[in-house]
Amino acid sequence: MGMPTDHKLDARLHAARADLADIRLKGRVEADRFVAGEPAHVCVSLVDLRPAPALSRGIDTQLLFGEPVSVFDRANGFAWVQSGLDGYVGYVPEETISTTEPSPTHLIAVPRSFVYSGPDLRLPRRHALSLGSRLAVTGEAETRGTRYLLLADGSAVVAAHCRSVHDAMESDYVAIAARLLETPYLWGGRSAFGIDCSGLVQLSLQMVGERAPRDSDMQATGLGQPILQSELVRGDLVFWKGHVGIMEDENTLLHANGHTMSVAREDLDGAIARIAWLYQQPTGFRRPLVKT
Repeated sequence: MGMPTDHKLDARLHAARADLADIRLKGRVEADRFVAGEPAHVCVSLVDLRPAPALSRGIDTQLLFGEPVSVFDRANGFAWVQSGLDGYVGYVPEETISTTEPSPTHLIAVPRSFVYSGPDLRLPRRHALSLGSRLAVTGEAETRGTRYLLLADGSAVVAAHCRSVHDAMESDYVAIAARLLETPYLWGGRSAFGIDCSGLVQLSLQMVGERAPRDSDMQATGLGQPILQSELVRGDLVFWKGHVGIMEDENTLLHANGHTMSVAREDLDGAIARIAWLYQQPTGFRRPLVKT
């Protein structure tokens, strides 16, 4: 990879290779050519974003159904994309994105829900969607007292599991994070099927309309404002090197962690003592700019 002329650029958040780069980076990095990203959307329930075009590579993060991306390159079955929500750059299988998806009208507002082949829960399910997935609804139907939202291909989701993008946002992101208790821990995970510590923070905040960086180091410097440990209240964040947790109250930490391999509650003092052998003491405390 060519050395960027701007050494402050974070490779996770800037589409720049020696042969190709985002046109917005012209003058900041060296590349053979610069292109504008092509708008697209994720068209599968969940896709892993990888640092290289190979399924053997571990994942950096995940993209949910309906989320927007910019496509900079397509080659050998992979697309090089940048997330439209948090700016993360990486590779996804080309068949997982579509340039024909209409703009989303609704969000999945429960941890998990099914997409059925039609407006009837007895019909075969096509796939499952996570909290935060985005849908372009084209109509409604009711079957045996259950209301469904219809998608362009005729499939349907339970209306009660969704909310309009125009509805008032929920205000308590901690309550949303608590709905994901016992969700399996997954390195790089960002969904209700598997999630990591910073993914839990980001997804929960996104559901109350707040943008959040993806990784814990980004959140530790760019999310909210720093506070003292003695000031911790519900909704505040506790950071370690490589880890983050959400305060559910003044004494209880809510976090996705590799100890329980799940989203779990833990006494803060106990968590600090347990984590110290691996991550040392907390590196900071922050208050996101939301009301909780």
